[in-house]
Amino acid sequence: MTGAPKIDGVKALAFDVGGTVLDWHTGICAQAPGIVGPAGGDVDWPAFANAWRMAQLRGMLGDELKGETDPRFAGLNIDGVTHGVLDDVLPQFGLGELDGAARDRLARLWHDLPAWPDSAAGHARLHAKYLMSTLTILSISLIMDVSRSVPFQWDCVISCEMLGVYKMNPKVYQLGAKYLDLAPNQIMMVAAHNLDLMAAAGEGYRTAFIRRPTEWGEGPQPAVAADPDPSIDVVVDGLDELADVMGA
Repeated sequence: MTGAPKIDGVKALAFDVGGTVLDWHTGICAQAPGIVGPAGGDVDWPAFANAWRMAQLRGMLGDELKGETDPRFAGLNIDGVTHGVLDDVLPQFGLGELDGAARDRLARLWHDLPAWPDSAAGHARLHAKYLMSTLTILSISLIMDVSRSVPFQWDCVISCEMLGVYKMNPKVYQLGAKYLDLAPNQIMMVAAHNLDLMAAAGEGYRTAFIRRPTEWGEGPQPAVAADPDPSIDVVVDGLDELADVMGA
């Protein structure tokens, strides 16, 4: 654990979900080969998972991940974008001829992702003391599906799909505070990504960075997975450690 905890007055934790509590890379690498079958015999699955994730993020949040939705996917939630970007990603891995049924099954994998090993127990401890909410670009149905399987218990589910704006738009964090009926400084944003946390801090949130050094697999991590900014309030290695810091 690093950083000086600034937890006085915090009443709620607002969570990024994909990458912070869910291990999407492991989930996609483990399950995608079984769907693709023999056609995927030579596929570099870690590279495939990362290419798909980056295409998904860029489709939702634009180049440099600045909150500018790809116009090709206007009006789609993240499930629609996840499916749509397969048209870009599959040919890169020799899978351009994959049929529609297989593409549908691949896209649904995101609703069956595993959690990081520390997530469920840490989440339960934190839930005993704090209001627990999502504040995520993931769809409502995706959050429901993964939360039932892990399981997670949320007091509130806030998805950008509901808000009509996506991270890192300041309105996301403004509306999150409005719907939780709390002042921004009573909410701690919990994420594994600087962009999210810095945007939340700009609207007055407290911030907690969860280190996920293998979010993108064992190889080099992209810029979106940079080390925590020094201004972040709390930096920990998992939700269990965050529970320790937060006295839960």
